[in-house]
Amino acid sequence: MTAPLDIAAIRAEFPILTREANGKPLVYLDNAASAQKPRAVIDAMRRAMEGSYANVHRGLHTLANETTAAFEDARKTAAKFLNAASPEEIVFTAGGTDAINLVANSLGQSMVEGDEVILSKMEHHSNIVPWHFLRERKGVVLKWLDISDDGTIDPKAFEALISRRTKIAALSHMSNVLGAPTPAKDLTRIANERGVKILFDGCQGAAHGKVDVQDIGCDFYVATGHKLYGPTGVGVLYGRRDVLKSMPPFRGGGEMIDVVAEGYVTYNDPPHRFEAGTPPILEAIGLGAALDWMSAKGVEAIAAHEAELAAHAMRELGKLNFVRLYGQAPDKAPIIAFNVEGAHPHDASTILDRAGIAIRAGHHCAQVLMKRLGASATARASFAVYNTHEDVEALIRGLHKTHELLR
Repeated sequence: MTAPLDIAAIRAEFPILTREANGKPLVYLDNAASAQKPRAVIDAMRRAMEGSYANVHRGLHTLANETTAAFEDARKTAAKFLNAASPEEIVFTAGGTDAINLVANSLGQSMVEGDEVILSKMEHHSNIVPWHFLRERKGVVLKWLDISDDGTIDPKAFEALISRRTKIAALSHMSNVLGAPTPAKDLTRIANERGVKILFDGCQGAAHGKVDVQDIGCDFYVATGHKLYGPTGVGVLYGRRDVLKSMPPFRGGGEMIDVVAEGYVTYNDPPHRFEAGTPPILEAIGLGAALDWMSAKGVEAIAAHEAELAAHAMRELGKLNFVRLYGQAPDKAPIIAFNVEGAHPHDASTILDRAGIAIRAGHHCAQVLMKRLGASATARASFAVYNTHEDVEALIRGLHKTHELLR
């Protein structure tokens, strides 16, 4: 059994949680959009800026060597966190969106009219729009995998969509709206059997449970720093080494080259082939610190605490006859989409904010899913390791107040 965490001590590591919002203690429930940062991350980035900052790679002086070592240590940390076979399978990107664009643009160079990409109806726009670019520019066909009302994906339905023209399936590992997990290992097995590459958008999945890319067996896995208690502007693309080696670069510039001449150019090996120009150095160091922090607390212990909060919240929300819940999949993550009867989600969010409660409202960059759910928008409360049962109760009180004001 996973030992319980000392949540009060963890909260003390997050400076922002001591502040008020609109004169009320801050209840931060917008973690699916971006998590707050512990002191360990803030201090790691400050130390790098104050004590040993320089550009990475190729420098021969002390500061360059120190910063390069810290940057590459962060790559090793990310590889360990995802259980990649090697740090060379980890590409630093500007975030999850950038990582998916990298894969789409690189693989897209060899795709032709009629080739197919499989997406699910609960994808974030970051895992839809880059593939639409290929549809618009190259005639690639997008095939849509439906979901159940709670967000569950049927592996048999996935298999039925695959044809001889299918090149890649790009699927959420966990919905950013419904909190529904995807049967990644089963889907990967099917894709591998049919010779189809598979990418998982793990921007939520990596934040709410242990990820083992070797066990999943996928070709690509994407994660973003700011949802993992790290900084913005940095993300990770995991790619199987043989797959990365077969891919052409997406961006050109420094570091991604081997030889540049007037008449030709040759390219560096992965991962540097895909890291053109100065990378997000400080951000990568901060991400490394965040992943170390999560690992020290225990990823499974964090997930267990969040699951307990989600179960509490779902029970209490289920008692409110003026609240409609969206998505109740088994093993649901601590991401809860809902609407308040008679209230637009933006109005509900504004009223809750006056009580110091931060949630998100809108389509959550998931308009295809909104259409599938029959909603133009929803409110969304999402939990992280520093949230408490008192935060759940504050949300419930705030929703009662919202309903009283708007009914």
